[in-house]
Amino acid sequence: MRDTSDIARQITVAASAVFAMIGAFVGSGAAGGTPIQEAAGGALAADATLIAPAGPAFAIWSVIYFGLIVYAVWQLLPAQSSAERHRRLGYWIAASLVLNALWILSIQFDLLPLSVPIIVVLLAVLVQAFLQAIAYPATSTADAIITDGTIGLYLGWVAIATAANVTALLVASGFTGLGLPPELWAVVVIAAAAGAGVALAIAGRGRFAPALALSWGLAWVAVGRLASEPASTITGVAAIVAIVVILGVTTQRRLVRL
Repeated sequence: MRDTSDIARQITVAASAVFAMIGAFVGSGAAGGTPIQEAAGGALAADATLIAPAGPAFAIWSVIYFGLIVYAVWQLLPAQSSAERHRRLGYWIAASLVLNALWILSIQFDLLPLSVPIIVVLLAVLVQAFLQAIAYPATSTADAIITDGTIGLYLGWVAIATAANVTALLVASGFTGLGLPPELWAVVVIAAAAGAGVALAIAGRGRFAPALALSWGLAWVAVGRLASEPASTITGVAAIVAIVVILGVTTQRRLVRL
């Protein structure tokens, strides 16, 4: 039965979605703001670091934002309002939407050092939402696609975005790699991203959405390093290997689950 706490949660999620969309609009440069890849001195540009995905990678945000808007509407429907899974998920998703907008604002105001803790917290929030979605499974195909699919894509993309954001801050801060080659650090970061993908595959029992988003980001890292600047065959190949590992483990866990 729906009560005032359900209504408050639903309104919070919907309002957070609106806030996030406004942030995305500003971050696109359409409202007079600076496009993300040009803000913060270009620290997040496609050619700024070895871990930066090529420009087309960011098209995935359109899919993620669409999914978040649909979820914001979906959770307002009477059939979802008192569902335990949405009670568990609502505020985590709302928090992720607010953090997303705050991250964009931090970049818009050239606060690159602040953007890192924000995106790390965002990643942690999405992990929690992902775990809650597993603990309280969808009861319909529509809910699985709208809720689990959106959370998974969001989480997978933010995982690779976090790696790129941290790397951008280190490079912008003048980090010299402790005498080690930049490509070695790039491979280490990619290996960490692959490890995160494997962990999500195991925890999610073969859910493909996080793996697809993470692989999408890594694929555009590979394209950027193999076909653009800064060129790095080692980094590009490492990204491809990471994709194979992530998708391979996810597929194996999915088959075991079936």
